[in-house]
Amino acid sequence: MPADDLLDALDPDQREVARALTGPVCVLAGAGTGKTRAITHRIAYGVRTGAYAPTSVLAVTFTARAAGEMRTRLRDLGVAGVQARTFHSAALRQLRYFWPKVVGGAVPSVLAQKAPVVADACHRLGLAVDRVSVRDLASEIEWAKVSRITAEDYVRAAAAADRPAPAGHDHHAVARLITAYEDAKDARGVMDMEDILWLLAGMLVENGAVADEVRRQYRRFVVDEYQDISPLQKFLLEQWLGGRDELCVVGDPSQTIYSFAGATPHYLTRFTAEHPQAQVVRLVRDYRSTPQVVGLANEVLRRAPKDRSARWEPLELVAQRPSAGPVRFAVYDDDEAEAAGVATRIGRLVAAGTRPSEIAVLYRTNAQSEAFEQALAAVGIGYVLRGGERFFARQEVRDAIVRLRGAALAADPETPMPETVRDALRSAGWTDEPPAARGAARERWDTLHALVALADDLAAAAGRTGGTATVADLVADLDERAAAQHAPTVEGVTLASLHAAKGLEWDAVFLTGLSEGLVPWASADTAGDVAEERRLLYVGITRARAHLELSYARSRTPGGRATRRRSRFLDGLWPQEGRARFGDGRARSAPRLTGDADPELLAALHAWRADLARRTSKPSYTVLGDATLAAIAELRPSSVPELARVQGIGPAKIDRYGPELLALVAGRGRGAGAAGATGTPADGVTTPR
Repeated sequence: MPADDLLDALDPDQREVARALTGPVCVLAGAGTGKTRAITHRIAYGVRTGAYAPTSVLAVTFTARAAGEMRTRLRDLGVAGVQARTFHSAALRQLRYFWPKVVGGAVPSVLAQKAPVVADACHRLGLAVDRVSVRDLASEIEWAKVSRITAEDYVRAAAAADRPAPAGHDHHAVARLITAYEDAKDARGVMDMEDILWLLAGMLVENGAVADEVRRQYRRFVVDEYQDISPLQKFLLEQWLGGRDELCVVGDPSQTIYSFAGATPHYLTRFTAEHPQAQVVRLVRDYRSTPQVVGLANEVLRRAPKDRSARWEPLELVAQRPSAGPVRFAVYDDDEAEAAGVATRIGRLVAAGTRPSEIAVLYRTNAQSEAFEQALAAVGIGYVLRGGERFFARQEVRDAIVRLRGAALAADPETPMPETVRDALRSAGWTDEPPAARGAARERWDTLHALVALADDLAAAAGRTGGTATVADLVADLDERAAAQHAPTVEGVTLASLHAAKGLEWDAVFLTGLSEGLVPWASADTAGDVAEERRLLYVGITRARAHLELSYARSRTPGGRATRRRSRFLDGLWPQEGRARFGDGRARSAPRLTGDADPELLAALHAWRADLARRTSKPSYTVLGDATLAAIAELRPSSVPELARVQGIGPAKIDRYGPELLALVAGRGRGAGAAGATGTPADGVTTPR
C-alpha cells in the first residue's frame, strides 16, 4: 500500500496529525475524536515514507489496554517493530536490561501491593492504623513519590499543596512513615511501581553510557493521555529525550481526573510555552457518540465556573454520528430501586439485541457496585466487575493457554485456526452454546469464549491483509497480552467506577448515583476538587455511543428519608427545568432514507457479510445488520466521515470493516455520498415512565 493511501481513512484534522512527522507536536484531542487512529497512522505514515525506523519509535500511554490497542492497530497497518507500552512497562524493560550491567545481579522484584509494607512500617513507628487508614497512607506515599517529593520535603510540599494529612496523622508523622516505608521495602529486597521510574531515571542521569544507548535506540516519542502525566513520568521522559524535541503529545485537559494521584494537566496546557515551535492540532469531530450525548457533554463543561487562571478553553465537540434516541433521566426512591430499575432497562436492551459487553453501569465509588451485582444476578444477566480478578490470573485461562500451546504444535495446516481453537477449548469445558443458568459455570464459559472470539478476530485481521493466522500466532498474542495485562473482552455488562471507565466506551451507558455527596464527592472542598469532579462526570458521559441514561436515588435505603438532591452539575439540564436540546446545532442529523438502495451493491454487501461471517464463524447479524447494509447501498458513502453517519456502524466497526465497505461502494461507481438533509437534532431529554 502506498504511504499516502494510509491518509485516505482520516479526516482533515487527523490527516494533519499524521503528516506532522517531526516534533514537537501537541494534539488536543476531545473524547471520541479518533486520537488513537490519528497517532497510529502518524507512526505508520512515518515508517512507510522512510522518515522513521520502526524500532526508533517509543509510544507510551497509561494503561495496558491502551498500549495493547495501539499495538493491534499498528499491526493491522502493517507496522512491526514499534514499541507501544505503558510508562512502567517500558521503564521496567529497560531497567531489567541495564541492571545486571550497571548494578549487578537481578532486578528487585516488584511489590504487588504497598499495603503490607506500609502496615509493617506503621507498626515499627507505633502508629495506630486499620485497613482503611493503611490504604490512605499508601496512597499518600504514592502521591509523594510520583510528585518527586522526598521525606525531607514532604511537610513543606504537603502544606504548599494544601493537602490534608491522611488517616488522622499529621504531616510530620507521614514524613517519618515515608522513611520507614522505604527502609522496610529495602529490607525485603523489593521495589514498588514508582521505584521502577525513579531507578531508571536515576540510572539515565548518572550513567552516560546507558543514557547514550537508550537515546540511540529511541529517537522519536509519542505520549498519549498527556494530561495525566506526573512529575516523575515527566522527569523520566526528559531523560529519554536528552534535550531533543522529537516528541508528539496527545491529550485533553477536560479529561484530567487523576490529580489526587499526582497527575497534572500543567505539562499539556503549557506545552507551547515549553516548546514555542510546537505544531498544535485540535481534534473535535466526535465519531463515538450521538449528537444528544455530545450536546450534554458540551453543556456540562460549558456551565462550569470560569477559571481566569486557566490557560486553555475546553474543546467543544462536534458530533459526526446521526441522531438517535434522547438522553434519558430517571429518579428513584432509593438505591435498591435504582439498581433494580437499571437492571430492568438493561434487560430490555439485551432483549432488543444489544450485547451485554456493550453495556456499562458506572458509579462514583466501588462500594456502589454491590447493589447492581445483586440486581443483575436477579434478572439473570451476567456482569464483569472491572477491577476484579485479573483475566490472565484465572485458572481456566492458564489451563486453556497450556492446551492452546499443545494445539499449536499439533495443528493441521489445512484446518482453519478458529476451528482448531474451538476443538482445543472444548477439552477445557467450552461448548458451542453457553450454559442456560448463570453462576460459576457461565462465568467460566464466558471467559473461555473470550479466547474463541479473540481467535476469530485474529483470523479476520489476517484475512484482510491476505494472510493466514495460526494457533501459534494466537498463543503469541496471548503471551503479549498477558505480559501487558491486556485482557480480551469477556461477555457481560461492565460494572465500573467512573475513574476505571476512562479510555473505554460502550453502546449503552448508565450513569448512576448522580446526587450531591457522590458526584461531586463529599470531600471535594476546593474549587479545584469540584472542577475535577465535573470533569469526571464529563468523562462518564462521553463513554456512551448511542444510549445514555442518568439517574440518582432520593434515599439510600428503602423507606429512608428522601434527603438527597441531584448533582449540581446537572442544574439546568434535568428535564423538569425546561426542555434542553442535547446535540450540537452544527452536527449533522441522520441522512434521510427513501428505501431506494442500489440492488447490485446491496447484493454485494450481503455476499461480503456472509463470507466474513463464514470465515470468522460469527453470526451474520453481529457483523452489520440488514438495515445498515441497506443504508450503505442507498447512501453510497465515499469517505470515513460519510460512513460514520450511517446508522448502525460505529468507530470500532469502521476501523474493522471501513476500508472494505468503501472499496465495495467505490467498485460499483461513486454516488452522491452520504450527504443527506441536515437539521437540528431532536430534543434530547426524556423521563422514563
